[in-house]
Amino acid sequence: MNDSILFLIGTLVVIWLSRKSLRKPGSHGFYRFFAWEAILGLIVLNRGVWGNDPYSPHQFTSWMLMLLSIFLVIEGIRTLRRHGAANAKRDDGTFYEFEKTTQLVSHGIFGHIRHPMYTSLLALAWGAYFQDPSMIGTIIAGIASFSLWLTAITDERECLAYFGRPYADYMQRTKRFIPFLL
Repeated sequence: MNDSILFLIGTLVVIWLSRKSLRKPGSHGFYRFFAWEAILGLIVLNRGVWGNDPYSPHQFTSWMLMLLSIFLVIEGIRTLRRHGAANAKRDDGTFYEFEKTTQLVSHGIFGHIRHPMYTSLLALAWGAYFQDPSMIGTIIAGIASFSLWLTAITDERECLAYFGRPYADYMQRTKRFIPFLL
């Protein structure tokens, strides 16, 4: 399939998944849309060499990042579903069901980083990039990273508005993306 057609089909899926968030610019989901688009761009850009040389340093790095991505998203969603007490009263119209938490989750994976699912997307973006590093790929991965940073700080503002002081205290104890670093 032609890369342009593949990107267009993927974009239509991402637009559909983001349709509520795109109607609310400034929400965390609005910025997440741009991260997803950049990740889609990286996947389409590098799909021709995907796994061609799996033991090369850059593709090995790619596979490790993608495995980390899978672990983080599964663990993040599992922990939110188990302990977040999702409830429709938290709905602002842009949240996915697992995001409608009414209990602050600050243990498990969330005891180490505030945004395991955004970290998962960062790992996926850079994992797709490392399949075949290039200048255009570096720019797109940078856009994905910046979009995820905007997503995270917007999400933090939303959580501060909902949870208040307990979330501010939680922010003091944890890092945004990488335990003990960032």
